[in-house]
This record gives sequence, C-alpha cells and structure tokens, in this order.
Amino acid sequence: MSDTTRSVPDVTVAPVVPRSAPTRPLTVLPARHPWRWVATAVVAVLAAMAVNALVTNPAWEWPTVGQFLFSATILESMWLTVRLTLVGTAIGLVLGTVLALMRMSHNPLLKVVSFTYTSVFRSVPLILQLLFWYNLAILYRVIGFGIPFGPQFWTFPTQSLIGPLTAAFLGLGLHQAAYFAEIVRSGFLAVDPGQREAAAALGIPQARQFWRIQLPQALRIIVPTTGNEVIGLLKGTSVVYVMALPELFYQVQVVYNRTGRVIPLLLVAAVWYTVLTTVLSVLQCLAERHYGRGSSRADTPLPFLTLLRTARAARARRHGDAR
Repeated sequence: MSDTTRSVPDVTVAPVVPRSAPTRPLTVLPARHPWRWVATAVVAVLAAMAVNALVTNPAWEWPTVGQFLFSATILESMWLTVRLTLVGTAIGLVLGTVLALMRMSHNPLLKVVSFTYTSVFRSVPLILQLLFWYNLAILYRVIGFGIPFGPQFWTFPTQSLIGPLTAAFLGLGLHQAAYFAEIVRSGFLAVDPGQREAAAALGIPQARQFWRIQLPQALRIIVPTTGNEVIGLLKGTSVVYVMALPELFYQVQVVYNRTGRVIPLLLVAAVWYTVLTTVLSVLQCLAERHYGRGSSRADTPLPFLTLLRTARAARARRHGDAR
C-alpha cells in the first residue's frame, strides 16, 4: 500500500490582541503666565489710584468742567481747531506729494528745489513761520497776478489778502508739506523695484503700475506715519494763539483769565483734545487695516475691542465653570 502525500494549504492565523482598558481623555492644561497677572495687578492698582485722585480731589472742580465743556464759545473754538487741522492736512498732503515726486525724479533742478524746501521748512520752528506769514505785508505791500517779470493785471493789498486765518492755513500747510514729502517718498522707496520691472515686462501700462501695484504697497507705510503727523498737527494748532485766533487753547485761556478757573478750563481743553485725537486714532487704525490686508497673518483689532473681548471671554469661562 502506497502512502499518498496530501498538500496542506497555508493558513494565516491572526495574532490575538489583548483587549486594553478604555482610555481616558487627556486633560489639557493651559499655559501659566504668572508675571502677566502680576503686571496686570500692578497696572490695575495704579489705574485705580489715578481714578481715585481725579474723583475725590475737589480742586479739579468737575462741576465747572461740565459747565464749560459744551458752552458755545468752546464748541466754536473746537470747530476752528478742526478746520485748521483739515486745511493744513490737505495743503500738506498735496504739496508734500508733489515735493516727493520732484525728489524722486531724474531732473537735478527738481531734486534741488525739493531738498531745499524740506530742509528750510523743517529747520525753522512753526511759530516763526506763522509770524512770518502774518507779517508778510511788511515785506510786500501788494500782491500782483500777471505775467512773470512782466506787467501785473491784478493787484491786492497784502494785509487784506492774507489775514490771520489765511496766514494760519499757509503756515500749517506749508510746514506739514515738508514732513509729508519725506513720508510719501519713504513709502514709495520701500516698494521693491523688481515688482515694477516685472510689471513692465508683462506689458502693464505705467499708470496701472502706479495705481494697482506701487501705490497700494506704499500706502501701508505712508498711512501710519501720516496719521501720527495729522494728530501732531491737531495739537500743534494751539501755536496759532500768537495771532489771536480763537482756537481751542486760545479760547480756554480767555475764559480762565476772565473767570479765574484755571484748572477746570485746562481740563476742558484736555478733554476735547483727547476726544479729537481718539477719533483720528480710530480712523488711522481703520485705514491701516484696510491697506494692510494680506500683509499680516492675523487681523489686529482695536485695543479697546481686544480688552472688551478678553473681558467677555473671561466672563463666559466663569459662567461655564459655575454650571
């Protein structure tokens, strides 16, 4: 009897995996910032002390502040301060942009004129420039309009043509133009020239290169510094008191010289300057966010909004823990 050889198929046996105990969810511990809380406590105590000193000291005379804060004379003087700021900013931006383009041109005469203008107007104090324009009639009795080095068709007395308000507009605007020129020039110089070369290689017209490529990138640098200059100009309008213009600071001086309430009237001026500069700061922040789109990883909110959101988040966590 012959043995018969049978082939046994290969059988793969799966390994036996022992059953593990159910895993518990990991507990995530938040990062600890002890020194941040220490700094917060110190600042909170200092802020509380400052508020207490303002509220409890009767020498501040807060009722008198409320009495003059919305008076007609103070509001009119504040409106004059706003007008001086707006007109000075408009003249400064327009002329400053022209001066910046002259400085960046390839014409040596335009470069020299722009450089000389910015050097002179940044060297002479603002109060001297205002007094110069205010007393321009001493140098030129009349101002004429006509052919250069030729006959004059219209002539006007300088004293009637350039009054105190016009002199203030000219002084503030021409003074700021020297600073705005350097701000605009720095913004355009910060743009990579390779982008313009690439746009020219693609056949994009020069006007479109300027409006769509150069200007948006330059404004990211121009806007923050310009906002600071406008805020500085708003506070610098107080210098026009030398020409007896009834702007905010001059009118406050007139009132406290008449009433003898020095500290309350100075507080009135401080409150309105704070309100106006806060409005300009918010507008500056919004402009920065608009022209800074795509250049930052996260959208930076306003500081007060950040504080409000932090307080809301902390309150929501407390309510969640209570439940």
